[in-house]
Amino acid sequence: MRRAWIGIIALVAITGACTGKTTTTTTTTSTNDSTAAAVDPLPGWNDGAAKQAIIAFVKNVTTEGSADFVPPGKRIATFDNDGTLWAEQPFYFQFQFALDRIHDMAQDHPEWKTKEPFNYILAGDMKSVFAGGEKSLLAALAASHSGITTDEFRTDVTDWLATHRHPTKNVPYTRMVYRPMIDLLAYLRANGFKTFIVSGGGVEFMRVFAEDAYGIPPEQVIGSQGKLKYEMRNGVPVLVKLPAVQFIDDGEGKAVGIQTFIGRRPIAAFGNSDGDRQMLEWTAAGEGPRLMVLIHHDDADREWAYDRESPVGRLDKAWDEAVANGWTVVSMKNDWGLIFPGD
Repeated sequence: MRRAWIGIIALVAITGACTGKTTTTTTTTSTNDSTAAAVDPLPGWNDGAAKQAIIAFVKNVTTEGSADFVPPGKRIATFDNDGTLWAEQPFYFQFQFALDRIHDMAQDHPEWKTKEPFNYILAGDMKSVFAGGEKSLLAALAASHSGITTDEFRTDVTDWLATHRHPTKNVPYTRMVYRPMIDLLAYLRANGFKTFIVSGGGVEFMRVFAEDAYGIPPEQVIGSQGKLKYEMRNGVPVLVKLPAVQFIDDGEGKAVGIQTFIGRRPIAAFGNSDGDRQMLEWTAAGEGPRLMVLIHHDDADREWAYDRESPVGRLDKAWDEAVANGWTVVSMKNDWGLIFPGD
């Protein structure tokens, strides 16, 4: 189900990804061992097997002379976004953006009052919207995402993030990021890793907030892409978003995306669902030390509890594979001391 949702979003929501050079900071294992020992590198994490596995892996691959040492240029870590770096319930935030966009655009489309699925969206009848299947969802996403320039789209997403709040948590969407994962990203980068987002979500959508939220620049964001068209408007070159798919960065597409846009196999990969399974498999198949991590949403009190039967972020086959192959499974309930920045 997750892959179906991502594929639908990808058909209309998304535009190009590229790779670029950034400066990688190389750190030695310790210039002051006593200071390093006194500082918790992952303060948002509880002490336990998951935290110990991550710290041990980083120490092994960054210690010169170690059999597992990995040069800084090869320290690549990839992260899914929805459900791994920020929340994904009650459904993917990008789809909520599409629904809100339709409400904002409705005054310019009086025909939507009687045209499906727009009449249902405007009436708040999501049961009927979903009953229309992919056809309804495609129509909604096409109307809200295509026919505008990439600059206009960025402005729309920026405004939406600044003015809309999560429907149940009542906080800005950018407050729905996971604090322990922010700590992890910073810890990896401090140890010479280059961190990438590899997500089924729209690449242009994620690029709006990824640098501020995670410290990951646009050129290190890989996502599903829609086609673009180059045009001259009033003597100014623009890129127009088209309702046609270029690339779906989910499932097996994540391994393809990594090879296409990064060109190096990761030595560490982090996900939370079956849509991330192939990314973790691709990472595990490489030579040398590897770290594969799945985030398990099992905290109904502080976030949500879901896994095998969830229509959003289903964790089923990937969980079985993690157990069989010794991947690290992180319990949000037990391994994270806090979840959101405001906790």
